Amino acid sequence: MAAAKPTPALLVVILYFTLSVSSPFQPALVLDMAKILLDNYCLPENLVGMQEAIQQAINSGEILQISDRKTLAAVLTVGVQGALNDPRLAISYEPNFVPVIPPVLPSLPAEQLIRLVRNSVKLDVLENNIGYLRIDRIIGEETAAKLGSLLRDNIWDKVARMSSLIFDLRYSTAGDLSGVPFIISYFSEREPLIHIDTVYDRPSNTTKELWTMSSITGERYGKKKDLIILTSKRTMGAAEAVAYTLKNLKRAIIVGERSAGGSVKVRKIKIGDSGFFITVPVARSVSPITGQSWEVTGVAPSVNIIAKEAIGNAKSLLAVRNAIPKAVQSISNVIGRCYAFTDRVPALLSHLQSVDFFSVISEEDLVEKLNQQIQSVSEDPRLIIRLTKDQSVLLEEESEPGKVVDDPTYLGTLVDTLFKVQILRGNTGYLRFDTFVDSSVVSKLGEHIVKKVWEPLEDTENLIIDLRYNTGGSSASMSLILSYLQDATQRLHLFTIYDRVQNTTIEYDSLSERPGLNYGSKRGVYVLTSYYTASVGEEFAYLMQSLHRGTVIGEITSGTLTHSKTFQVEGTGMAITVPFINFIDNNGECWLGGGVVPDAIVLAEDAVDHAHETIEFHSGLMSLIEQTGELLEMHYAIREVAMKLSKVLLAKWAEGSYRSVVDFESLASQLTTDLQETSGDHRLHILYCDIEPESLHEVPKIPTAEEVGYIIDALFKIEVMPGNVGYLRFDMMADVEVVKAIGTQLIKLVWNKIVDTDTLIIDMRFNTGGYSTAIPLLCTYFFDTEPLRHLYTIFDRSTTTMTEVMTLPQVTGQRYGSHKDIYILTSHMTGSAAEAFTRTMKDLNRATVIGEPTIGGSLSSGTYQIDDSILYASIPNQVVLSAVSGKVWTVSGVEPHVFAQARDALNVAKRIIAARLPKQEQGK
Repeated sequence: MAAAKPTPALLVVILYFTLSVSSPFQPALVLDMAKILLDNYCLPENLVGMQEAIQQAINSGEILQISDRKTLAAVLTVGVQGALNDPRLAISYEPNFVPVIPPVLPSLPAEQLIRLVRNSVKLDVLENNIGYLRIDRIIGEETAAKLGSLLRDNIWDKVARMSSLIFDLRYSTAGDLSGVPFIISYFSEREPLIHIDTVYDRPSNTTKELWTMSSITGERYGKKKDLIILTSKRTMGAAEAVAYTLKNLKRAIIVGERSAGGSVKVRKIKIGDSGFFITVPVARSVSPITGQSWEVTGVAPSVNIIAKEAIGNAKSLLAVRNAIPKAVQSISNVIGRCYAFTDRVPALLSHLQSVDFFSVISEEDLVEKLNQQIQSVSEDPRLIIRLTKDQSVLLEEESEPGKVVDDPTYLGTLVDTLFKVQILRGNTGYLRFDTFVDSSVVSKLGEHIVKKVWEPLEDTENLIIDLRYNTGGSSASMSLILSYLQDATQRLHLFTIYDRVQNTTIEYDSLSERPGLNYGSKRGVYVLTSYYTASVGEEFAYLMQSLHRGTVIGEITSGTLTHSKTFQVEGTGMAITVPFINFIDNNGECWLGGGVVPDAIVLAEDAVDHAHETIEFHSGLMSLIEQTGELLEMHYAIREVAMKLSKVLLAKWAEGSYRSVVDFESLASQLTTDLQETSGDHRLHILYCDIEPESLHEVPKIPTAEEVGYIIDALFKIEVMPGNVGYLRFDMMADVEVVKAIGTQLIKLVWNKIVDTDTLIIDMRFNTGGYSTAIPLLCTYFFDTEPLRHLYTIFDRSTTTMTEVMTLPQVTGQRYGSHKDIYILTSHMTGSAAEAFTRTMKDLNRATVIGEPTIGGSLSSGTYQIDDSILYASIPNQVVLSAVSGKVWTVSGVEPHVFAQARDALNVAKRIIAARLPKQEQGK
């Protein structure tokens, strides 16, 4: 860092100020003050700011009117501090000031040095082998070297044996920066050396780097044990450098107040012989770790607390940190012993052992850190750690079943208590039960349940199962109820429960032998839920969706099901909840709980009414699905695919996949998904429209003469670029009749301006399609009159016709010809007829395509109403065969010759054209 030279402008200002002051002492004062700053201030690059400050002072005339010297010193201080934004700068008037030169410590006798160190250093051992080291003055490296054995025997070797250390710098207000590496080295390893500070001294114009030391006297404390540094508002200078460095090396936690924000080195320099003094920071520190400094701003604590409470807080903090290894081990033991996902356990345990807990300063921090780590590995929201005041072990287990008396009257009454059965309007059965009773109880109630529950419901057309008040019970009894809702002849896997603690896996299938008749799998079942639906009630609702056996209506369930146990983490206020049971559904997927989202979300009190509405909607559902299949068979371009789609829709209906559909909107979404997944054709859509789509009767509108100019300006953008390169952009494919109607003006205003270019760029990046009827006309302009070129062949399923599309024998205006280069730009937006044009030009090797793959749209799609409903099917009714290969064009879009981001495609085309021009010139 070289010292800045006084700028000519600054000298001129100072000289001007000197000549303008009438008082005899002021000119010399200001001039000397400026010279001192220029020669000594540690931030010379900021001195340029003085020019404006002095100029303002001159213009205001304020200084010229001040005769009182102390007042003048105060005014100058405010001005200099404001100009340089540095509160350390100060001017004072002290005519009797006698500088006190402190003794150079290394030159003092050894006895005085020892006494000084003993007065400024205190070392104690607190409970649990916690060290307490207070240093009120940071000694320099020469003094430390001179007292090496004393410091080693009385301080550092003792500190090294401490389990943790509280390093008190609250009263450290003086010291030597050269001692900072000496201290920091005790709290780091021998290798590698660490660059901890860079100090620039302005008067000597020198820069010194401070590094940790590979060799020190005594034993190191090391970098693994806890280190807490206490600071206060009085902590200043070298002590700040220690705290700042160790904090940013992530080696110490700072507890207390923000430090004073002192300086590396400050000098009080007399201004000439005036009796005025200026205090100037003559050196500065820049941390290579942060690129910043502790000077002026101070060191911010990790834990902000008043200084007098810092020791107590540090002890509490160390108690938390001392508990971390044991807590982590306790948590690891619980996970290893109980966590249901056994395959994730090794990774979890390994990860917990490698976590860096440096930033943890409270149990809240520890909980947050641990949860962050275990969630990142397990991806299981059930595995969680919380703070708890309860020190006992908490368990979430199924309650033990009560004893049931074998008395027929009692058993019948018990069934009436447990189950509520009604027949509602529309011959809809209603079954409410608020708990899943234990399977052993169910076995005793079997005949009574058949008589009082299933026989009354036997002839209903649909069944509502009300779980709005069901808070759980036994998972085992769930299989019996699910079995009644299946066909007796079909054995179906329902769910599996794996218990890690018991190390058992139980698979539940539908029961082939059970009393009474089954309700079966054909009739509709509607499960009502509420926020109170919990535990096994949630499992049942979830399985009804997973098995495609029922429609869930109501509110999202409580989400309290976790199949977990909670353990107190010994010695802490933390508890870990560990899922020890995995509930695996009929598809082999583990359900993590978290609540069941109904197919139809309504308020719980409205669920019964909404169930009746859904039943009515479902009564016409099969007809809509059949009609969709029939429309596909009649109109979809590829008959074989259409037949397959029709069969798939009916098969999905039969297996219950449409039970989750509750209105026309969800039906349109489900049908679209099924059609696209089965066919691979993303152009198939089922639309939900309250009004009839315009596309059913859409006829191209021929513009009036007044509209033609506006249309051309709106649709077309042309430019002739350097190198005689034409640029043509249009964002819609108009119908051929519209093109013919505006043909004369189109030729005049657009085509004639680019037809004589040597190369043409056609920009289709923003063209989403339109009508395909104008494609032959457009293509014709880029081929010669003879021979006519076969562009593509269209097979129309609706009319069962095969049409060969050719170039036209005659066009209005001049042709571009077949020899000049053409480049077509594409994007993911390029679709429909725009794609057909692009694909044709590519197939016939007439253009180079640059950009992104196109959307993969359809040349033509018909829109057909499904039955008399508000659903409409958009069905591609044409396939296009390549003129070159004779094969059907795929629906995956046009692959460009040169791939590029759409936004870059034009520039790529320009570069390619520029690269080809020299070769073309040589060919001429």
